[in-house]
Amino acid sequence: MTEGRRRVYLSPPHLSGTEQARVTEALASNWIAPLGPQVDAFEEEFAHAVGVGHAAALASGTAALHLALDILGVGPGDEVLCSDLTFVATANTVVYRGAQPAFVDADPASWNIDPALLADELDRRRRRNALPKAVVAVDLYGQCADWEPIERICADCGVALVEDAAEALGATYRGRPAGGFGRMAIFSFNGNKIITTSGGGMLASDDPAVVERARFLANQARDPAPHYQHSTLGYNYRLSNLLAAVGRSQLEVLADRVAARRWIFERYRDRLAGLPGLDFMPEAPYGLSTRWLTCLTLDPASFGADREEVRLELERHDIEARPVWKPMHLQPLYRDCPVVGGAVSAGLFERGLCLPSGTAMSEADVDRIAELVAGCHRT
Repeated sequence: MTEGRRRVYLSPPHLSGTEQARVTEALASNWIAPLGPQVDAFEEEFAHAVGVGHAAALASGTAALHLALDILGVGPGDEVLCSDLTFVATANTVVYRGAQPAFVDADPASWNIDPALLADELDRRRRRNALPKAVVAVDLYGQCADWEPIERICADCGVALVEDAAEALGATYRGRPAGGFGRMAIFSFNGNKIITTSGGGMLASDDPAVVERARFLANQARDPAPHYQHSTLGYNYRLSNLLAAVGRSQLEVLADRVAARRWIFERYRDRLAGLPGLDFMPEAPYGLSTRWLTCLTLDPASFGADREEVRLELERHDIEARPVWKPMHLQPLYRDCPVVGGAVSAGLFERGLCLPSGTAMSEADVDRIAELVAGCHRT
């Protein structure tokens, strides 16, 4: 730790300045329990922001994905194909439903699920009458997956598709906002995301029946009766009215947060340009990435240090950096699950590092971090 310096975190919350007034408004109305006017308004404003018809505010992105799989009827004996390079919640929710995840490797051009590998795998499974129940494709680190071929192959095979956009609010694909692909999409408002409600998530869809079902299940699946009656297994997954008030204020500054994250990325790239063996996560030509996290890869042979040496050097200066996601097929929990490919995602994990990207960072913060990274270069 460097004496006298504040710690620089990877992606801390950044308040807009209006959250307190909205929360005070919610408190004054006595709507402090789950549901209420702030939740209703947040859902409506969020759906408009991402260009979908309907949205259900939930306790977390994980809850949203769990509900998505429940709505699709995923259960014991089913398989679900998932992105290999992702956070563990993507796979965990499959297991919550009693099903088995199987993983598809990343595309080097976007770091997202490889559409060609997915198409080949679905075709193989179709020929042996063993199609998965669903596909969950992730928008990684603020960048959309290549949705056109993914949607096409899933539709051709009759396989339900879910967009895990937990990391990509504010991104676009061919001019369309993240969250408008597949049968439904899920988002996260965890404290490290581009906007936050402290903890929370959203399930979005153009199908009103899907969102209505999500709301029903998230409210303990209570039947319409004057007493508490339950015919279906439900969950306690609804978002608090207080947290929805925070979310509304955060949503108002989404465009500013995207611009700031992209500026941080460009600043890093300018300061680290030309260093041998150092490359950044590519931006696919089909869309605009939010650069939720600035991610780079290091080739130790050319750069003179590996990603772990650089991470530890930053930590010595009280700067938080993290390796990119460890692929699901390398996780002890999922090492026995099927995987298609895996070398790309494994290589990205071995070489990849996420740099601090919080939108409250100063220009001096970014420059100091870049200088420390560059200082690890050895000829």
